Amino acid sequence: MAKAAPKLVTFKKFFDDRGSLSVIEALRDVPFPIKRVFYFYDIPAGANRGSHAHKVQHQCIVCLSGGFDVLLDDGRRKRTVHLKRPWQGLHIPPMVWASQVRFYSGTVGLVVASDHFDESDYIRDYGEFLRAVRKGMA
Repeated sequence: MAKAAPKLVTFKKFFDDRGSLSVIEALRDVPFPIKRVFYFYDIPAGANRGSHAHKVQHQCIVCLSGGFDVLLDDGRRKRTVHLKRPWQGLHIPPMVWASQVRFYSGTVGLVVASDHFDESDYIRDYGEFLRAVRKGMA
């Protein structure tokens, strides 16, 4: 079975003269149950976030305001996805290295995750990540 790849997801958008609203529903808009939600803001100029992979956890990153790039690496291919629309998210499945970079001033980002925080699920060393990917391909 092929490993899932990161994918842009477009959420439902509702708008009228009062403004706009978007909805993220577990197992509908994102392919996992949502057990944790966190957000990031006040990112200093030139700072990066993320720079890790998860062993089993899924995440979906949404840019609520501003914009930033997500550098993705599955151990074989690298690509960059730019996030700037609050009705779009980036689903990042397990075993994909992701880094958030090049933040616009005033950016606010939201992450929904498939599980509670568990440090043992993180791979924070890139060399360790590559070894794990190669081992999984064997």
